[in-house]
Amino acid sequence: MRSAAWRISLWSTLAFACGTMLVFVSLHNFVAHDIQRRSDAWLSGELGVLGDVANRTPKDALYGRVVGEVAELASKEIPNKRRSTAGLNDSVFFLQTAADGSLALWVGAGDGSADLNAVRDSRMLPDIPSDLHVKGFETPFRVASVRTQNGSHLYLGLSEKDELRVLRHLRLRFLLLWMLLVLLGFGIVFYSTRRMLGHVREITEAASRIGESDLSIRLPTAGSKDEVAQLAFTLNQMLDRIERTIHQLHTITDSLAHDLRSPLTAIRAKLEISLSADTRGEELESIVSAIDELDRLTEILNRSLDVAEAKADALRLNRIAIDLDELLRVMIDLYEPCMSEKGLRIQLCSVGSLQIPADAALLHRMIANLFDNELKHLPASCTVTISLRAAADAAFLVLEDDGPGFASEIGLQMFEPRVKGLHSAGHGLGLAFVEAVIGAHGGTVTASNRKAGGAELTIMLPLTATRAPALSSG
Repeated sequence: MRSAAWRISLWSTLAFACGTMLVFVSLHNFVAHDIQRRSDAWLSGELGVLGDVANRTPKDALYGRVVGEVAELASKEIPNKRRSTAGLNDSVFFLQTAADGSLALWVGAGDGSADLNAVRDSRMLPDIPSDLHVKGFETPFRVASVRTQNGSHLYLGLSEKDELRVLRHLRLRFLLLWMLLVLLGFGIVFYSTRRMLGHVREITEAASRIGESDLSIRLPTAGSKDEVAQLAFTLNQMLDRIERTIHQLHTITDSLAHDLRSPLTAIRAKLEISLSADTRGEELESIVSAIDELDRLTEILNRSLDVAEAKADALRLNRIAIDLDELLRVMIDLYEPCMSEKGLRIQLCSVGSLQIPADAALLHRMIANLFDNELKHLPASCTVTISLRAAADAAFLVLEDDGPGFASEIGLQMFEPRVKGLHSAGHGLGLAFVEAVIGAHGGTVTASNRKAGGAELTIMLPLTATRAPALSSG
């Protein structure tokens, strides 16, 4: 029901139904008008004959019989006429009034008093047929009148029940045909639309399978050359360009990392050789400090390249099943001596074993980066609390402390590369690297200051492998 095929089919079927209904209303009005025109023509013609007979027949004892016989013959000329179950001729009546308005001659069912009263109450014009409602009859009569030479009036009425019966049958048959056409039209439109959107769905499913680690998959193209096939062809061309761009990015970053790491490694090796030689205390301290700076420079280089690749959605992952609870406990055991030496306390509140698909090396570096930030920026006697829980097919890792919190000047830009506080001694790549790793795994990360004081970092990682969504901070 959520498919676009339903909406397209419903709206198009509604438009078709309204259009066909308007056509039927026009056709119904045309048929009703034509039937009435034919009835009026018959009434006018027959009444003309009766008027001529009435004018030519002597006003003697045979007058009523002659005119009555002619009126009776006229009533039998009605096509498709249905008589009542009692056998009375209640479809046609003939009425003649004297000059004073009294009933002079009557041919029809009953005594004619109800018809005479209806004629008297109506304002009928001579030679213009009009509708007449007679008491005791459900359907009206179409009545035409004419004035004779002696001042009397002749009235000929034709019941409209046959006309209404034809129109009723017409409406019933059209309704059945209209419903059949609407259902058939809906089925045809839904089938063709669903078939067309099926190609779009195949393109969507194929696009969702294209991951950052496999850009060789291409969208299926139909044999036709319609708009959907053109869309798939255009998207495949775009994927070709993206694959070439990502390949070039990987080549550039690999070359850059190699060109920069090689001299750094060579310098570090020479410094380590110098340590093994006989060196004085001051020189030894300088060499150790230089090695530490080289290690920091190498780490900054690795983080910068990883952040750049993540921003381009090109970070390469080697996903394996990782127990997040076990990883946190190992990292806490590793960092707890350093934190205790600085006067910091660390606590873990976990739900237990929690498996996630992730890159072990990147996740290890990310958690180490978070702990390094706590060591660098928290004063003594602070407490770091780590919470791990699972909810809605995702793992939530919350890191809190009761330190000074994030600097107010960085605001919502804390995840941007090289954004740091005024008094920070770092390079502004820590949180940017965290965001890069979490985003590459399809998760989200938010950071804010706690109301009670301190910082709070919330990480969400999916329990199943997904593509990277948009990242956010707060």
